[in-house]
Amino acid sequence: MGEHWAEVATRLRQLKLLAPRSVHDRLMALNNPLEVLATATDLNISGGMLSPQQLDAMIAHAGNTPSIREQLPTDMSSHPEVVDSMATPPTDLGRTVAPMVEPEPIDVLLRNNLPDWNHSDFSMHASDAPSDISVHFDITGNSVTEGKMSDITSCFTDRLEQIRKLIVKNSQLPRKHQEIARLVAESSRYQGYENKAVAIGLVNEPRYTKNGHLIWGLEDETGEMTCLLTKRKGDDRDRAQEAIIEAGLMPDDVLGVSGTFSQTGDIFYVDDLHFPLKSHHNKASAEQGVSVAFLSDIHVGSKTFLEAQWHKMVRWFHTDPLAKTIKYLILSGDCVDGVGIYPDQEKELAIPDLFAQYTEFARLLELLPEWVECLMLPGNHDAVRPAEPQPTFEKDIQQDYNTTTFVGNPCDFSLHGVRLLSYHGKSIDDFVAGLRTVTYADPVEAMREMLRRRHLAPQWGGKTPLSPEPEDGLVIREVPDIFVTGHVHGHECVDFRGTTLVCSSTWQDQTSYQRMLGFQPKPCMLTVINLKSHKSVSIPFA
Repeated sequence: MGEHWAEVATRLRQLKLLAPRSVHDRLMALNNPLEVLATATDLNISGGMLSPQQLDAMIAHAGNTPSIREQLPTDMSSHPEVVDSMATPPTDLGRTVAPMVEPEPIDVLLRNNLPDWNHSDFSMHASDAPSDISVHFDITGNSVTEGKMSDITSCFTDRLEQIRKLIVKNSQLPRKHQEIARLVAESSRYQGYENKAVAIGLVNEPRYTKNGHLIWGLEDETGEMTCLLTKRKGDDRDRAQEAIIEAGLMPDDVLGVSGTFSQTGDIFYVDDLHFPLKSHHNKASAEQGVSVAFLSDIHVGSKTFLEAQWHKMVRWFHTDPLAKTIKYLILSGDCVDGVGIYPDQEKELAIPDLFAQYTEFARLLELLPEWVECLMLPGNHDAVRPAEPQPTFEKDIQQDYNTTTFVGNPCDFSLHGVRLLSYHGKSIDDFVAGLRTVTYADPVEAMREMLRRRHLAPQWGGKTPLSPEPEDGLVIREVPDIFVTGHVHGHECVDFRGTTLVCSSTWQDQTSYQRMLGFQPKPCMLTVINLKSHKSVSIPFA
């Protein structure tokens, strides 16, 4: 029966069809289910949920009506209208987009056989490959700040120096950049389109004028000048500049500007802006064809933690061929719900003790097969300092976990030579508040903006608490092959200029706060990426 269903499931996957339990039972009761499914192409049936009516039409079209009638489940005798409908295919076989009745529950084991993936793209069993994890940056054990003004100054100076080098390297500056104080002093030399000046600095107080122009201060170690990016009309419009004006700028961004001064020297008219991200990144591929999976925001301890779906995923890990290729599971923060994170949180906790939450999560990880190695970093709900970058968990929390590597947030590391950047994503809140094109419904846009700026959390004093380390640990020093965040309980996996962006799914149902905001999370989606082929697939467990 198992091998027989495997063949049927493969055919359903090729047709991109889902089979609910009632249709599955009828299909497997047939002597020739593969012959019946072969008629789907003739009847133009593909994509979506396979309905009983569509199955009836396929059975009739297969030309085996008498024997198939005998093979129907006995309870079909009480539905003569269904049996009669087998004689003639229905004329409308279109997929129902919004059914009037509640859909039947789907057996997750069957549903998880359906995502379209090729064995050649996921070519190696995890148990056949040695572990290969190399950490490039982790603040754990390296935090030296005392929180003094000198530390803050050092942090911003380091940020400016690092990103300035990246702008010079990756952007096409029209000429060599100069110190802002010198440009201001010699502003009369840079008036008119033939004498452009170039500066690189930190953005200060970006805002809009009444006419919709973008204005901000640009500051470096020597001084500050006022920049103006005008909203142009007609043939003089610039699409790239329009996009920047539409989105806005983040406070404390580091960027380059080129342009000219006004006649009075008090305004710098910006012709072009220069960001530190180059146009395209060439991915590295691993020699080993193993895979990495991503989860975030499990929130164990909350009453809305989806425990039943977790056990369905565990069962999938032990039985599915794709799961056997997954060697690493990246857990990008908020694995527990924590205690005292927000007012009246205790009313929504199923496990009110913080350490009991971590113990329970350790027990849940132990259910995964032995070939899976976990890499776990903290988030804003975890028992670490809230200021980013965050060091990893204390030893008394780690002691309950086996085959788990603990790192800080963010963490820059490599798996078999493929570079990954994992960040919980708290600063997405600042990007949503600061940029008009970033929303919680599309958090990947915030990830794109982080890469454009080569910085995970540029704004000081916003929604994300920052630790002023002498070396800014939130600068994206190397462009990753895979960039993963969580925090916002969404889910997406897309490519951006050669980097795979993964917004990790949550394992928590809609909270009361999300319900009040009208925000619907996308829970229980496991994103799997092969380190050799870079092919990705998302497995649903909801």
